[in-house]
Amino acid sequence: MTSPTRPRQQLDLPSPSHDPFWNHNTHYHRLVPRVAPPPWRRVLDVGCGEGLLTRRLAPATTDEVVGVDVDADQVRRAEAAADSPHLRYVAGDVLGLDLGRPFDLVTCVATLHHLPLRQGLTRLRELTAPGGTLVVVGLADPSSPVDVATGALGLVASRWARWRRGEWDARVPLVDAFPVLGDVRAAARELLPGSQLRRRLYWRYSLVWTAPG
Repeated sequence: MTSPTRPRQQLDLPSPSHDPFWNHNTHYHRLVPRVAPPPWRRVLDVGCGEGLLTRRLAPATTDEVVGVDVDADQVRRAEAAADSPHLRYVAGDVLGLDLGRPFDLVTCVATLHHLPLRQGLTRLRELTAPGGTLVVVGLADPSSPVDVATGALGLVASRWARWRRGEWDARVPLVDAFPVLGDVRAAARELLPGSQLRRRLYWRYSLVWTAPG
């Protein structure tokens, strides 16, 4: 959440074409400051993995960036790479953790499909402070011909990008089961009224919601 009394802050994230950590997920890190302009007070990254996104957001955070991951090994990697006093990491299941007061920015990149859909969205809603922003980048199976066409375009773009840039391996566990995009849209419409869901390349979608208040 950006205070009306403070100017917006620029956050210089690498472009995909010059990102040494590029992959299908990190491609969308630049989306976060575009839809939720910094500075932020408290930030939460759900499914932080080894902490790349938290480290990228920390320079524009005035209080703290908390990274949560159920994988304790990933949390140890994040702690070892931490480069800012604003960073803090917690190992555990976000559905049951007590993380204190809500956050001005909540991010969830390639993690929602590891959680029960409605329970996960409800928990992310609870963690977003009034006036704060929730940014989800997720994976979902197609539910319409347009989804299928976007996926086919993503295949072409992915092959080109991998050939030009290579692909960073974040060494995170993968799953093969994803929700259907239509179900994600329906759940978001009910649980996050006013949210905006968009299909994206590389078999991703973005879901952005600003909490009332």
